Order: sequence, then C-alpha cells, then structure tokens
Amino acid sequence: MEEPEYHDAMIDMLQLVWGRDFMAPGGIGNVDKLVRGLEVRGRRVLDIGCGLGGPAFVLAEKYAAEVVGIDIDERLTQHAERRARERGLSDRATFRTVEPGALPFQCEEFDLVLISGAMTQIEDKRGILTECLRVLRPGGWLTCYDWMRREHGESEGYSEDMLYWFELEGLTYAMATPTGQLSIMREVGFENAEVEDRSEWYRREARVEYEQLRDSLYPQLLERMTKEDVDGFVENWRATVVVCEKGEMLQVYSRGQKPA
Repeated sequence: MEEPEYHDAMIDMLQLVWGRDFMAPGGIGNVDKLVRGLEVRGRRVLDIGCGLGGPAFVLAEKYAAEVVGIDIDERLTQHAERRARERGLSDRATFRTVEPGALPFQCEEFDLVLISGAMTQIEDKRGILTECLRVLRPGGWLTCYDWMRREHGESEGYSEDMLYWFELEGLTYAMATPTGQLSIMREVGFENAEVEDRSEWYRREARVEYEQLRDSLYPQLLERMTKEDVDGFVENWRATVVVCEKGEMLQVYSRGQKPA
C-alpha cells in the first residue's frame, strides 16, 4: 500500500473550504454536473478515488444509486464508511481500500464509473481508462472531473509558477492535457468521448476561496492546526489562484461511453 499523501490538517482544511466529506471543489453541484444527462437512478456506480465519500453520498442519497467507492488511502475509506453509517446510507454506499493498478472487479459490473479529482494523480492514464472500460457494462458511461495542464504543456514543460504550486501541494501530479485525455479515451475504445473546459468557473471560485482562507476561515483553521500550517495553506491557495488565472491549470470535464 502506498503511503498516504493527505495528512490530517490538509483533510480538515479541504472540508472547511469545499464542504464536509468533499476533497474537490464544487460540492453537490460538481456531482450534478458530472452526471447531467446520464441515467443514474437505481444504477450501479463505481467512484474511483472516492476520498471522504462526498460524491458517493450525493449519488446514493439524491440519485438513489448503488455506489461502490474505492481509494488507496485507508484512512479516507474508513472515514467514508463511518459517515455512510451516520447518514443511514450504508446499504447504498460502500467503500473499500485498494492497491494502485488493475481494478478489483469483474468485467461489466458497473453502469457508471465516476472519477472526481483523482485522475489528476494517476500517471498511467491509458491503464486506468482501459480498466474503466472493462468494468463498465455495454452502453455504460465514464464521467470525470480533472485538474489538467494547458494544451502543449507537455512540450513546453511546467512554468516556475506551476513548479512552485506543486511544491506547496506536496502531492503527486500527473496532469494530462484535454486533447491528450480525449485521445486516450478514444484509443482504448470509448465512444461519444468529449471534453469540456470549465476553467473560468474555478478561476472565480479559487479567488473567492483564497479570500475566505485569509479572512473568515483563518480563525477556524487556527483552532485545528498550527499558525505555520495555516499560513502554508493560505500561500498554497494564493499559488493556486496564480496558475488558474494564468491558464496553466485547467478544470476539465470528460466523458465517454462503452460501445453497446
């Protein structure tokens, strides 16, 4: 099992900014966007990189789906299991810790595969997309929300601002470009594949979040962690605003369908 990258202080901070049980921006609205136009009610859904369980709870509670959430960090799946019990959702939202690599499921087990903010940290895009296709039933959909790098980024390399942001984040990133992701999805066999750049939305959100961290959320963070940690998170968010507003980091939705 890989060592967890999300320490307790970061998990607390992300929930203050993005909402309880969420580790990616947008909350319920982001989940709604991910499944818009798709048949979800009563369907079996795989949530890859489920984190604290936020998206899975929305799918189970609002959309009446049967959700299996997986993550490589056992602390996160344990949190999700506990919160599922508290919310009375244990019969519709289950969670398990997995190893990186092949998905521990049989072929054609799921109607929908959802990935929110986790593909960003998976280096083997082709491998995970191939696995997503394998576990989907014919006609099923993959839907993703990712932080991506701007087009031509692979040939240009990362800017100093991006490298600084990576350093502050302290997380493993393997960002694709939108066209790169689309190309791989089509190559592994997805039909009706498409990407949608929604970066303008998060450029606005990131600046609002940064101002909140500096102001209203700052005292709450101080109750949970050291001033050094809080100031580090505030600087991290300032750096996030920079790379978003420069268009170097993108927020992109992608989806594709398994041939019927």
